[in-house]
Amino acid sequence: MKKKDWNQLASLLKQGELRTDEKSLEAYSGDKWFAVATPEAVALPRTTASVSKVLTWANRHSIPVTARGAGHGYVGGCVPLRNGIVLSLERMKRIREIHAQDFVAVVQAGVITAELQQATEAKGMFYPPDPASRAHCSIGGNIATNAGGPRCLKYGVTRDYLLGAEVVLADGTVVRTGGRTHKNKTGFDLHRIFVGSEGLLGIVTEATLKLLPLPPFRAALSIGVESAAKATVILGRVFQAGFLPSALEIADHFTLQAAMKRTGSDMFKDCRAHIIIELDGQEASVKSELKSLSALIREESPSFINKGMGNEGCEKIWQIRREFSYALRDTGLTKLNEDIVVPRSRLTALFKFAERVQKKFGIPVACFGHAGDGNIHVNVMIDKSDPEQEVIGEKVLDALFEQVLKWNGAITGEHGVGLAKMPWINQALSPESMALHQTLKSALDPRNILNPGKFVQS
Repeated sequence: MKKKDWNQLASLLKQGELRTDEKSLEAYSGDKWFAVATPEAVALPRTTASVSKVLTWANRHSIPVTARGAGHGYVGGCVPLRNGIVLSLERMKRIREIHAQDFVAVVQAGVITAELQQATEAKGMFYPPDPASRAHCSIGGNIATNAGGPRCLKYGVTRDYLLGAEVVLADGTVVRTGGRTHKNKTGFDLHRIFVGSEGLLGIVTEATLKLLPLPPFRAALSIGVESAAKATVILGRVFQAGFLPSALEIADHFTLQAAMKRTGSDMFKDCRAHIIIELDGQEASVKSELKSLSALIREESPSFINKGMGNEGCEKIWQIRREFSYALRDTGLTKLNEDIVVPRSRLTALFKFAERVQKKFGIPVACFGHAGDGNIHVNVMIDKSDPEQEVIGEKVLDALFEQVLKWNGAITGEHGVGLAKMPWINQALSPESMALHQTLKSALDPRNILNPGKFVQS
């Protein structure tokens, strides 16, 4: 692309909304995954009108456009594989409205998830989706990947909170889909087509989100047990007894060892697996449920049970959980973080499978995550300085995804396909399903300018 052509695009935008300097191009070349590709220009629009101008111009000239949220993805979803333009929504960060009577928030795509949650909670309302990176990730990125988190066990994922969206299509057309009512059966659920679409079908610039009443009280249990298998037994008993926690997490022995080394805590020294269970609701009912739940768990002879009452007590328990990912990085190994999902009945089998894989291939596999809904982060730990380990790592991933699909699971529950999961997409989706994906892509992006090079092409 000639410099004068970028000047032509810049002339359509406000000052500072287009960059072509080397430092900017490098900064927007990737996300938290390993792959990078340098764009030719970076667009930083402040308005939907500017987004529309970028796409209208790019579509006319068949120039690739890769949408970007906060750049905290883990699968290379916003890597501009075909160069062209990276269109970042980071400047579109206004919370336009929080309506207490309608229980609705209207926000631009660049709003940081945690900031929205703080703003809603200050008004006694609740936006539940809680990805681990919520302090950094944006609502637009959450929509693009259908982000979840620990609380999705009880409350659901981003998809369940999107009532309506403003979307800019590949040709620059601006369309509003859905609305602000909590029920709506007027036509197709068009706004949900864009949830999890990874920037391949259109660019969401504004979201109308459902809010809930803020639960007035929460409490949590931190539980040490003898094995991951025992942890899954306890999980089953929790559900069988009629409890629906807001979150239920499990971590394995390798993860706990790394966490102890990072934090200096010895709380996990007498256990090989860890469980966090959180409850929320009215204070009296939460305390009553917590008492019954503790009694049930004691029947399984845990190494320890620690209670956290209220926000401060719960956050103390969750703090160690938030260290897990960093602790694995501290090992000096590279973690191939796979967000697979299995049916709940397969959780015990999954942890046993991970143990077999470690023995067979001689590479650590650290498992932790959202056990309540079967979404476990399986981290294959390799030494990237050793080419042989990189090859072995790919074999481990092949074995993992093959087994997960045999169990009728999914190769990604939160992060999306991006570039990281592309080698396995044809195993995960049938030819008929891929054809339907391609039909939608061709209808909405016939020139294939939106995030090209990813798992579906028009």
